[in-house]
Amino acid sequence: MRRTFSRAELESFRDAEVPDLLPTSPGQPLKLLFVGINPGLWTAATQTHFAHPGNRFYPALLLGGVITEPIDPAAGMTDAERDVLRARGIGITNLVRRATAKASELDNDELEAGGAALTALVTRMRPTVVAVAGITAYRTAFGRPKAVMGRQPEDLAGAELWVVPNPSGLNAHETVATLAEAYGAVARAAGLVDNR
Repeated sequence: MRRTFSRAELESFRDAEVPDLLPTSPGQPLKLLFVGINPGLWTAATQTHFAHPGNRFYPALLLGGVITEPIDPAAGMTDAERDVLRARGIGITNLVRRATAKASELDNDELEAGGAALTALVTRMRPTVVAVAGITAYRTAFGRPKAVMGRQPEDLAGAELWVVPNPSGLNAHETVATLAEAYGAVARAAGLVDNR
């Protein structure tokens, strides 16, 4: 059941944090770690990554074969849906933990600190593949001003590093189909879906 929020309700979640979606059981593998820029206000309100109704993350995962059942996170993801992602070896985190209405509200220092924090998380959790969703944020966070989309030439703390398009509805030149292609590629690299 989809929730709705007034602008004032959403604003009350500014600077809130959303817990990472990571393995909770010993031995549960983390094959693919998706990295958002930072939580939006809807995400903070529902405590669910990529939750805004206009966000194309979950439809793209479904179309790309990364998940096999649709997830509608707009009202907040259920524990069962979180467990499905964990069981598939999928995790989700953000470069910057605090929620804003737009990623453009973040400053370079926050993104650079987020890059260091992500490196520490990857060192600890040891995912096979890390997929950062957003080229501009990646360039700033890791000091790579000329980086391009796709597989990066360097690994991140031993994980294969990719930059994929951000699924936000504000990223108008991407479609569910183009996102699905990019997310399917990182899922294949992580061994989550068969090579096609």
